[in-house]
Amino acid sequence: MKRIFAVAVIGLAVACSAPASTDETAETPPTPAESETDAVETPDAPTSPVNLVMGVYNAFEYGDIEGVTANFALGIVWNEAENSPYADQNPYEGADEIVNGVFARIGGEWDYFSATPSEYIADGDKVAAIGRYRAKHTATGKEMDIPFVHVWTVEDGAITAFQQYTDTLTHTEVMKAD
Repeated sequence: MKRIFAVAVIGLAVACSAPASTDETAETPPTPAESETDAVETPDAPTSPVNLVMGVYNAFEYGDIEGVTANFALGIVWNEAENSPYADQNPYEGADEIVNGVFARIGGEWDYFSATPSEYIADGDKVAAIGRYRAKHTATGKEMDIPFVHVWTVEDGAITAFQQYTDTLTHTEVMKAD
């Protein structure tokens, strides 16, 4: 089971894996024929699960919805956290439902809304992003700064699922008029 732990700091990611062997008697690297059958994607590869997920957040930061959805599988399944104001249409299936049911609503209801990961944890086809939402609701003028955990599933170079976990009570309260 491959484990990658990465921390994003101002657009930089540091990936940690098993330390390189310093033993000069270590086995020689596999020949190309051997490595083709046992190929393991490195965390630095552009299509690694962590990099695909990081690309979503980078595009979201710049309002690039086409970039956000670029690596979504056709049948991606998206679930907002239970009791979230946007969970009313769960599960969202496909990029169009996500864009119209989540992103467009957020864009129309908030002066600003950021989702900033501070840490990524990957294991196989799962990537967890841990971070914070910072936002200001247009109608109420209230702001929020709440934690989130997003669990992404990446299969065959495409994002196939998303599950959100966050403080839905605060999120809902910020949207309520006094």
